[in-house]
Amino acid sequence: QVQLVESGGGSVQTGGSLRLSCAASGRTFSSNTMAWFRQAPAKEREFVAAMRWSGSSTSYTDSVKGRFIISRDNAKNTVFLLMNSLKPEDTAVYYCAASNRPYPSDYEMSLGRTYPYWGQGTQVTVSS
Repeated sequence: QVQLVESGGGSVQTGGSLRLSCAASGRTFSSNTMAWFRQAPAKEREFVAAMRWSGSSTSYTDSVKGRFIISRDNAKNTVFLLMNSLKPEDTAVYYCAASNRPYPSDYEMSLGRTYPYWGQGTQVTVSS
């Protein structure tokens, strides 16, 4: 089965930056959509960003627009999340997810049920 492994999490001061990576291994597939979700303590999992297989088609939740950038390297089956201007409210466990649907709608990309494959999560802590 497909395995997703995140890396790059850690602790940073308010205003700092982190770059998360998610590498897929095992059985891989083309024409996929990849995404990042996060979950803070005692809060529901929320959508952060997603990128379709085609070109640079992306979607972001409003709270991270202008600060976070999602990118991918299809040849390496890897997705990245560059997080700039980090705030304490960004503190959460960040999860990488993947779907074999190449062109879901923006709404569908924001739903966890769209993604059958998930990483183990990586902790991001932003200190005020």
